Amino acid sequence: MKAQPRQGQPHKPQAGEPSIMDAVRLRRVNRSLAQDLSGKLADLYADARETSPREAYRAPGRQDFLNRLTGDIRRPGFAMVIAETDHLVGCTYGFPVRSDGFWWLGFDGALPQSIEQLTESGGVFAITSILVQPHEQGQDMARRLQERLLSDHQASLGATLVDQNDHPTLASLRSWGWLDLGEVRRSADPTMFRALVFPLGERTTARLEGLAHDAWTRWPG
Repeated sequence: MKAQPRQGQPHKPQAGEPSIMDAVRLRRVNRSLAQDLSGKLADLYADARETSPREAYRAPGRQDFLNRLTGDIRRPGFAMVIAETDHLVGCTYGFPVRSDGFWWLGFDGALPQSIEQLTESGGVFAITSILVQPHEQGQDMARRLQERLLSDHQASLGATLVDQNDHPTLASLRSWGWLDLGEVRRSADPTMFRALVFPLGERTTARLEGLAHDAWTRWPG
């Protein structure tokens, strides 16, 4: 998962300057258009990556991003929502989590029962990337993109995996409303991941109330 806001100096609207959120439009795109947009999405990714703190986790490069994007586009149920004004300013995409629970393979410990139930009912959608143009209102845009993608697929919960050393992305997701569940290690990958979820709607949020309470202590330092 790569959630990339600018970590340096975001643009701040001047007095009388219209808000970017007033002009932004959200739009679903199909696989073909998603592939056509890959170059612009890579530009958006690279711009955010280059403005991250130098001492922070080093994100994968542009070609790695494009390779992962191509792989995700081929997944069953792939879906993408973009945010645009007169140009592309944000994007999120992913695919449905299978009801057999394979997504949670390698989770350390017992998976919360509420997560198991939501997975079995087909209510979980894996969000594999969120890209937001560097801007003061990037947090609002990210939340709108996430919620639109999940609601379009009638999903109750977003899920993602993040390299536990990627602190900029973890911090961004936390500010956007994601909750930390714990560690995941995949047998074919040496990376230790953090599993995070994003509840959509009051009923799902209520079911995850305990997770929300524990989120502060679960979050890696």
